[in-house]
Amino acid sequence: MTGTLTIAGLGPGDDALVTPEVTAALAAATDIVGYAPYVARVRPREGLTLHPSDNRVELQRAGEALRLASEGRQVVVVSSGDPGVFAMASAVFEALEDNPQWQSLPIRVLPGVTAMLAAAACAGAPLGHDFCAINLSDNLKPWTVIEKRLRLAAEADFAIAMYNPRSASRPEGFARALEILKEAGCGGRMAIFARAVSAPDERIETVRLCEARPDMADMRTLVIVGNSATRRVGRWVYAPRQVR
Repeated sequence: MTGTLTIAGLGPGDDALVTPEVTAALAAATDIVGYAPYVARVRPREGLTLHPSDNRVELQRAGEALRLASEGRQVVVVSSGDPGVFAMASAVFEALEDNPQWQSLPIRVLPGVTAMLAAAACAGAPLGHDFCAINLSDNLKPWTVIEKRLRLAAEADFAIAMYNPRSASRPEGFARALEILKEAGCGGRMAIFARAVSAPDERIETVRLCEARPDMADMRTLVIVGNSATRRVGRWVYAPRQVR
């Protein structure tokens, strides 16, 4: 039997937001590989082997998935949200580049609903015009790069979606990100704190950036800072389609 490797996005949390294509891939899998909390979202069944691992071993995880597929297994690597957005798709292709003997394997990437898009939908339409996404984790890039990108995004008047804003090991990073955006003149912009989107403990809070505090975010929070034209209409927040 020919092995396959599928890299699938499980969406932000609610099973209703998992695409039918991903559901079908999970049903056909012999092996599920991924970060332990994401693997735990896949229901165990006969004939399915689960391979949970820690959150900082992406390349080892990708290599294991490729090896299993090369042995004839039907492997699905799972990520939350979309696998191509700060997730496992890049790690798999990085591992594939280092292991050319596996480059003939059938590989698919199946998209998922990102945390950014799920959060924006809960708030209204804050990404209705040009926007960017920035990962605030400095595990794989220096903080100086993050600062530069934040400043340039503010200067370009993008709406900014910020992933991984504040962890226990680096609580100072998000505080500095807020300072940079305020220094760039964004203090009056809308800031949406979307925590645990689509989960039972979901919480959406919108404030002006000048009122935002670092402790309003953790690693389950997606933060969206609107552009200069972003406004409220009732309880909704949206970015006008027209630039003046």
